[in-house]
Amino acid sequence: MRIAIVDDVESERKELHQKVSAGLECHAISAEIFEYNSGEPFLTAAKQNKFALVFMDIYMGSENGIDISKKLRSFDKNCLIVLTTTSTEHALEGFRVRAFQYLVKPYTENELSEIIDEIVSRLPVPDKYLNVRVVGGTDRIRLCDILYAEHYKHCIHIHTVSGKTTVTRKTFSDFTAELNGDERFFVCNRGIIINLEHAKDYDGTAFTLDNKEKIAVSRNTAKNARAVFGDFLFKRGQL
Repeated sequence: MRIAIVDDVESERKELHQKVSAGLECHAISAEIFEYNSGEPFLTAAKQNKFALVFMDIYMGSENGIDISKKLRSFDKNCLIVLTTTSTEHALEGFRVRAFQYLVKPYTENELSEIIDEIVSRLPVPDKYLNVRVVGGTDRIRLCDILYAEHYKHCIHIHTVSGKTTVTRKTFSDFTAELNGDERFFVCNRGIIINLEHAKDYDGTAFTLDNKEKIAVSRNTAKNARAVFGDFLFKRGQL
């Protein structure tokens, strides 16, 4: 897991680095922790290789951690953001960048420990693969790469973020059974299942995906879809 600490005060970066590392070790989680004294090098690194978590100081000289977080959100909607600050007066701005939590300085060991426990509970599990039988062999598809899948003409058509569509002969019930228990996947209507990781919006009748496609939701499912999507975003620290 990749973690960033963005703070212009070196001593505070080092202290947080040590405590976060120790806290994660208690959960048997290994992590690479990177320190940045300003927003620009952090954003450059985040674009090259995404972080799972960032501790972002709000007050950094001429820079503002909220503004840096807004820039981060323009290309990474999943990174958990913990805002470190001496005041919670920026709560509204924190909501707008979907901050996961606040760590108010000076913080206690218990306060940091509680945040780490909450972070661990929200971390995604290592991604899995589907081995899909196709004409001429087998395709291996990462679950996180699936936008949605639909069933027609006795086949499952799996649409991925790369734009590729993989077709395999299988019933819809057999296919969804392979995804059973993975909260990312939601059956919108008879024969279509989407990956909520790639859902940008839900208007009550359809999901809009990252590629701007709209996937209709059945009337019987519409109310539950809103609840499931809201819960999914909340667990990811995006709501």
